[in-house]
Amino acid sequence: MRVDIKYPNLIMASQTKGHVLFFYLCLLIIPISLTLAVNKEQELDRILGLPGQPPVTFSQFSGYVTVNEKHGRALFYWFTEATTSPHNKPLILWLNGGPGCSSVAYGASEEIGPFRINKTGSSLYLNQYAWNREANILFLESPAGVGFSYTNTSSDLKNSGDKSTAQDSLIFLLRWISRFPQYKYREFYIAGESYAGHYVPQLAKKIHDYNKQNPHILNLKGFIVGNAVTDNYYDGVGTVTYWWSHSMISDKSYKSILKYCNFTEDKTSKKCDNAVSYAVNHEFGNIDQYSIYTPTCTTSHNNSLRHIRFKGSILHRISGYDPCTEDYAEKYFNHPQVQKALHANVTRIPYKWTACSDVLIKQWKDSDVSVLPIYKELIAAGLRIWVFSGDTDSVVPVTATRFSVNHLNLTIKTHWYPWYSRKQVGGWTEVYDGLTFATVRGAGHEVPLFQPERAYTLLKTFLAGKQLPKS
Repeated sequence: MRVDIKYPNLIMASQTKGHVLFFYLCLLIIPISLTLAVNKEQELDRILGLPGQPPVTFSQFSGYVTVNEKHGRALFYWFTEATTSPHNKPLILWLNGGPGCSSVAYGASEEIGPFRINKTGSSLYLNQYAWNREANILFLESPAGVGFSYTNTSSDLKNSGDKSTAQDSLIFLLRWISRFPQYKYREFYIAGESYAGHYVPQLAKKIHDYNKQNPHILNLKGFIVGNAVTDNYYDGVGTVTYWWSHSMISDKSYKSILKYCNFTEDKTSKKCDNAVSYAVNHEFGNIDQYSIYTPTCTTSHNNSLRHIRFKGSILHRISGYDPCTEDYAEKYFNHPQVQKALHANVTRIPYKWTACSDVLIKQWKDSDVSVLPIYKELIAAGLRIWVFSGDTDSVVPVTATRFSVNHLNLTIKTHWYPWYSRKQVGGWTEVYDGLTFATVRGAGHEVPLFQPERAYTLLKTFLAGKQLPKS
């Protein structure tokens, strides 16, 4: 805090050294008292320990940030500082998609967070490849209605969309950073997956535009997204191509879907719906569409927790490396003692905490046809941008992402090559002027869940601003 001395003559007029000393003490006390006030606000959000949590050396915080006082709209966050030297490490915001799915349920609890949930849903164990080994990680449940995030205006739940989500997330970040001022001007990145393929670049653009007119307290350096919803047409064609090329559907279904589906329209025709429905219900079989080579969960009753839009159709998920991990999260985060430790559900939301919100998914109001124009703008602005893709995901598959990236018509800097993690091929990559694309071999939709070590290598290389290892 800077204190301007507007009237220096007052000091000169002081008749004793004591007066001068008192004046300077006042100047020192003002910023100290403000710092104490800020730290007190942080301390209210400090997590002292979660039920069943193993000992850790890093600090954790969680709680609410109000983003709209009039509507009573507040977003829930969970923040884990880096395991070592948090004051020197960058800040990463992680977002899950849906739209309407929880970053606490997925990103924090089964992908990049410090803990994983045991099968009993009552205790935690350490994630060996947690991303807070490399950065300070901020998980956000967004928009309101997702997880513990809430609104006192019920109509908000029926009017969510891309634009309002990006705006609320920007307000959240600005208010969160005022609560945690030690992260002002810190190197900052946004990461996410799936429908966060919209959230991440849209929020990055919001921050970029905000920074044109304001001090760069959000020191945005870039973003990284995985299996990202990007462009309606290329996502649609790429998805059907993946189904056919991986022998999930017949030649007949492949031709029918391409013939009857116009992937640029929000509403699909009856013939398109029938063609997709037949392929999914009669040709896929009982597989996990988000990880086509791993088992499904045979004990779960929650067979509609996770969704992704496919041009009017809703595809359901019951999956994971341990295919029942979502069930464990729902058990754990509904424990009253867990909610108390997280400072969550303080308003006693009148519904059970779930990994995804059916209301938001079904009522989503606006969705960009393509975020490729945002990519072009932010590439020109010099942001570091990486797009990665687990190659066993059939919902937002590698073919869809490659079609979208190719449509950017970027100049190739480093041609396609295999990259390595622990002396094994971790995937393949191509480096363009302004963007890096990488596949992750053997990973499904949630790359850090299925291939945690390879995802960790991806993160370290991204933060270092280097190219993925060639050997």
